Amino acid sequence: MTEAGLRHGRASLGLSFGVQGVAFALLVTRIPAIQDQYGISDGLLPVFLAAVPILAGAGSVATEKVVARVRPGVVLRWSQPLVLLALLGVGAGREVWHVAVALGLFGLAVGALDASMNMLGVSLQRAYGRSIMLGFHAAYSLGGIAGASLAWAGARWDLSLLGSYLPVVVVLLPAALVGSRWYTEGKGPEEKELEPGSGGAGGAVSFRLLLPLCLVMSFAYIGDSTVSNWSAKYLQDVLGGSEQLATVPYNVYMVTTLLGRAVGDLGVRRFGAVAVVRGGSLLAAGGFAVVAVAPGAWVGMLGFTMLGFGLCVIVPQTFAAAGRMFPGHSDAAVARLNIFNYVGFLVGSPLVGALGDAWSYRGAMLVPMVLVLATLVYARAFGPEPARYGGGHERPHTADVG
Repeated sequence: MTEAGLRHGRASLGLSFGVQGVAFALLVTRIPAIQDQYGISDGLLPVFLAAVPILAGAGSVATEKVVARVRPGVVLRWSQPLVLLALLGVGAGREVWHVAVALGLFGLAVGALDASMNMLGVSLQRAYGRSIMLGFHAAYSLGGIAGASLAWAGARWDLSLLGSYLPVVVVLLPAALVGSRWYTEGKGPEEKELEPGSGGAGGAVSFRLLLPLCLVMSFAYIGDSTVSNWSAKYLQDVLGGSEQLATVPYNVYMVTTLLGRAVGDLGVRRFGAVAVVRGGSLLAAGGFAVVAVAPGAWVGMLGFTMLGFGLCVIVPQTFAAAGRMFPGHSDAAVARLNIFNYVGFLVGSPLVGALGDAWSYRGAMLVPMVLVLATLVYARAFGPEPARYGGGHERPHTADVG
């Protein structure tokens, strides 16, 4: 693998993460408009919303089987256009069955896309010999901010869903297809075989060994979905903020997520993944605690800021840890781990809503706090280091490739 090939592969994969961030943000931030366009009732809406992560989990499972025969880059090359076309389908339809089909395709394609993107990221990190996964997820956060901004502009100018989505797809679809020419992996065909120490008996990924990382992934996404779905309501209804101010916490959360991921790889190289994950977990738990006891909106904003900086490091490092745990079967490990992304997303929002209604929303914020703290119990699963990725104690697999 040449240095130029690795650089091109890293840049093209970063573009893919960014495009996915834009697409996902455009979907989730226009849910009220989607509901209005198709006349979806409040009772039926949760069914549509739950179907997307469920089908995404199915797509991730299928990807594990597919990459046994073809490279993850092939899966990514074709799943990303499907995601963008499905998004366009959501905007273009008129009947409820139209949006049902479009969201179904979106969910299946997103599962394949998320799994294959992270497979390539783990593989490239192995080739670099140092942490670069957070940088890819920073590109996703940047895309999410761009997508949310485009969605805001569409709502501000009263554009139809098709009017909002079509220009974005026209620009991003060709860019993604061109960028896919440079997808690459940091391993050769011979590395598809089981390697010593990969942890699987008979060439299989051991779920018992992977379970701690699966739990961490679920806990992180329960925290993330809590912020995504409840921050505005919490700031306005519980902390007494204005309707305008209530729109700010999620934007702050996204910006701090971007900033934390932009510098997070440096922290992993200097201190190791275990220390970074522990620090992120403590900071995120502290953020939930501040939100729970905040006397007013501005203190609540501080808590959501802490959450962004804390949670942002956990998911990328969980994927990277799975790759280290099963070096001969990292693709299968990533695909299985990715399922728990959607488990956390499905559990988080209903859990907080049910506890808020039955108890109090302040008390409900303590539940994701405890779950994030539980990550500390499993922090050792993010080793070994810093021998491989931290502090420069081991020679990288390639020359410094930027």
